[in-house]
Amino acid sequence: MPCDWDTGSSHESPDSDSAHNPQTLELLCHLNDSALGNAACPNPTLPTLNPQKVSSTATLEGKGQLKFTVGKWSPHHNCSQLATGNDTAIRGWDLRTMSQIYCIENAHGQLVRDLDFNPNRQYYLASCGDDCKVRFWDVRNVQEPVKTLEDHSHWVWSVRYNHSHDQLVLTASSDSRLILSNMVSISSEPFGQLVDDEDLSDGEDAQPGDKVKEPLTDSVVSTYEEHEDSVYAAEWSSADPWLFASLSYDGRLVINRVPRALKYRILL
Repeated sequence: MPCDWDTGSSHESPDSDSAHNPQTLELLCHLNDSALGNAACPNPTLPTLNPQKVSSTATLEGKGQLKFTVGKWSPHHNCSQLATGNDTAIRGWDLRTMSQIYCIENAHGQLVRDLDFNPNRQYYLASCGDDCKVRFWDVRNVQEPVKTLEDHSHWVWSVRYNHSHDQLVLTASSDSRLILSNMVSISSEPFGQLVDDEDLSDGEDAQPGDKVKEPLTDSVVSTYEEHEDSVYAAEWSSADPWLFASLSYDGRLVINRVPRALKYRILL
């Protein structure tokens, strides 16, 4: 947007926005995608005068033309690891050596659609696919998923961990629904906020009549059905941990908030 377009301080009508023409997008480069079986790692520190230079590559080995369908950076290990999906398998890569470090064969019964790393637990990875399932993995032991969700009735296109509260997980599907789940048992705080006895001052001991706070359990928090077509993407706000958006095939963008009751249970 133009630098002088300050919509925050404007009190004009919505129609007045049409007077501000957004700047034209400029094509910087075109990456050759003819070798679909290769994973390329562009170096972000290279000068922008040569944006097509690739620092390293890796190739899938196997019969036929194997293609990657999704890739996700791990926010851990100094961002030196990457997870990719091809067909029904999930593979982990070490970008320092461009070698495969783990492989989850048949992670899903059909095509793997999306991946997302837990931002607070370095070995935990979520995946979703055309088998209508969402699975959570510990990549140190890939024999079985840690947890499997089967709340959708069609392909699951997107899975996203909340950046701040990793028990909150969004999933979007071709069944036109967006589901918010509370996955407490596999989160970084499975028992909530722990309080040491030393933190309690004299006189704060629990009384017989006091209500004991029930711990949260794994559950579907809410199902959103504002979309009328396949929901292809879901994203958490980078500024507000309780705000999220979803986008569907019919061009509808829907923004929602985490229910207030759950928000205060997590915080308090």
